[in-house]
Amino acid sequence: MNMQYFYDKEADVFYFSQGKPSPADETVEAGDDVLLRVSKRTKKVRGFTLLNASRHNKKSWAPVPFTLTPTASVKVRA
Repeated sequence: MNMQYFYDKEADVFYFSQGKPSPADETVEAGDDVLLRVSKRTKKVRGFTLLNASRHNKKSWAPVPFTLTPTASVKVRA
């Protein structure tokens, strides 16, 4: 599994992706400052974007706990 991540300091955005993002993926707002990239074909989450990333971690850089479940699916509007 090819996991990629990137933090854009100037935009304060953290990108996490399983493989290369695809133009066919749909973006779904999942909550405050969190966007999910979902495959329209499989309905599985392929990545996420965290906006205002530094605001979510008040301490100096430290691991942010989260769990990705490869079998999770999200409803995508057709």
